[in-house]
Amino acid sequence: MFCNLIAAPLDIGAGTGQATGPLLAAGLSVTAVEPGFQLAARLRSAHPQAAVIVERAEEVALPENAFDIAVAATSIHWMDLDVVLPKVHRALIRQGRFLVWRNVFGDPEVRTPFRERVGRIVQDRGAPPRPVPDPEDVVELSAELTRADLFSVDLIRTFRWSIELNDRQVLQLFSTFSDWTVEEADRAAAAVRELGGSVVEHYMTWLIALTSTRVTDR
Repeated sequence: MFCNLIAAPLDIGAGTGQATGPLLAAGLSVTAVEPGFQLAARLRSAHPQAAVIVERAEEVALPENAFDIAVAATSIHWMDLDVVLPKVHRALIRQGRFLVWRNVFGDPEVRTPFRERVGRIVQDRGAPPRPVPDPEDVVELSAELTRADLFSVDLIRTFRWSIELNDRQVLQLFSTFSDWTVEEADRAAAAVRELGGSVVEHYMTWLIALTSTRVTDR
């Protein structure tokens, strides 16, 4: 299942393939790891050229020194870094790159009526927050990614942007969030309709580019 070519990226937590697609379009052979059966089915349908593995990043068996690039696109916050980082490190060639980025849906510096409604939907879950690094804090996450000295940070970039979405687009987008139920996505779409039929969402994207460091026992 694994490609032996060096120019073969590893996409962990691939979701529906929003990072897989551009990598394939660049002419690369992508191995995509996605634990959700429904998301993996959508990924296979959209990008049949990718090698899709339906398994958690913590449990997937990866060949050593097989990939020159690994990416985690808006997925790293779901993973046990103590398990995943050594696994990715072993899978990468020496000086391989690990690109981690996240779209923060709802810029914390911009509050809107729609974001207030989204906040109430999340609050209604009544579940305690997961004990992981704050996914909106790129500095905190960078420290976690380099804590074991398996990777060093090359650069950190943060981008702010906005987009206008209607209720159908919000439903499609929120349905891709692995921690959102169908009912919650429906509530978000209903909120858009109640707020006039479209909303302007203010988002933030950060990127951390890391290089695999050499370890003596590798």
